[in-house]
Amino acid sequence: MTGSVEEKSTKAGEAGHFGKDVRSDLHVAIEPRDGGGLDIAMESRVAPYYGTSILAQARQVAESLGIKHARVVIHDEGALPFVISARIEAAAKRAGLGLGRKAPPEQIRLPEPPSRDRLRRSRLYLPGSEPKYFINAALHGPDAIILDLEDSVQPAEKDVARILVRNTLRAVDFGKCERMVRINQLPLGLEDLAEIVPESPDLVLVPKVERPEQVAETDRMIGELRNRYGITRPIWLMPILESALGIENASAIATASKNVVALSIGLEDYTADLGVAKTAEGGESLYARTRLVNAAKAVGVQAIDSVFADVGDMSGLRIWAENSRGLGFEGMGCIHPAQIPVIHEAFAPSAVEIEKAAKIVAAFEEAQQRGLGVVSLGSKMIDPPVVARAQKLVERAKRMGRA
Repeated sequence: MTGSVEEKSTKAGEAGHFGKDVRSDLHVAIEPRDGGGLDIAMESRVAPYYGTSILAQARQVAESLGIKHARVVIHDEGALPFVISARIEAAAKRAGLGLGRKAPPEQIRLPEPPSRDRLRRSRLYLPGSEPKYFINAALHGPDAIILDLEDSVQPAEKDVARILVRNTLRAVDFGKCERMVRINQLPLGLEDLAEIVPESPDLVLVPKVERPEQVAETDRMIGELRNRYGITRPIWLMPILESALGIENASAIATASKNVVALSIGLEDYTADLGVAKTAEGGESLYARTRLVNAAKAVGVQAIDSVFADVGDMSGLRIWAENSRGLGFEGMGCIHPAQIPVIHEAFAPSAVEIEKAAKIVAAFEEAQQRGLGVVSLGSKMIDPPVVARAQKLVERAKRMGRA
């Protein structure tokens, strides 16, 4: 949209938050005007230190969006530059300004792309509308962070959140964490993809998948966007099955795209679909969870369990995670950093398991060197499936730093 058309907009736009309980954020209100240039007013607790740079950035963002005449009011609560630009851009677009333009922050160097079978023991959910959680998320050591655009974001804030998540992917270093984004249920999720895929997330979680066509449609759009923006690194997919129909179609969903690397389950929605209560024991979802694991293992992708919602019950979390590993899951989601070490411990093989597996692998390698067709450990014969399982366990232990 041209500047002359934008300047005829009369509606005001707002984005972001401010107040005594808000941190690392800011609120922006933009009112278009017919003339008079840019009038920017700002309140900030850090104004003596960063006020000049915040005002300079506000003018730079406005220029990038083609905004020449507007009243801009900023209430800052310690926002970082990538948040400032996201909030100003969102407010401007709500005011009908800067449409078709972007004002992204400077891009940091992308990490190495993750392998399709990397460790995914823990995935820490971060509400996509709350920047205060982003900067320190990697310090808690999850295998992945999830910038969530779905359930944790109010419907009226979806447009603002996707701009913030886009800027976060571009500007925040999450260290060794896999950078995941949970988009909204299709078709709204396609709008999320248009904003985030150009910033090369490592993996996209697709919620409430019931049919393979939903995965294929997501994969198709990601492919188009990758081609358009010259993205060569992979963007993996993790469908979340959250209904009886989704579970029944687990095998077809797992094979809907070569970019599917894992299946996950969402038990809150699944139990609601069944019309039953979700319990700590999980008996009501046992069929669904085992069916998902079997479908995933049959085609060589990971099976990832749901979150454990009671963040105060670490004992219950440990029991759930250990049972989850026993069913064949390789990880689960988490909604609080305190859950991460418990989950990592539960999904790690014990010292006894590692020692036994290492002996089996050593016996197999010795038999191979001696040209023997039979593997034995002491007086026991070891079948090939047992050897294969031991090799996988030793390899997993090494990747966790336990062997």
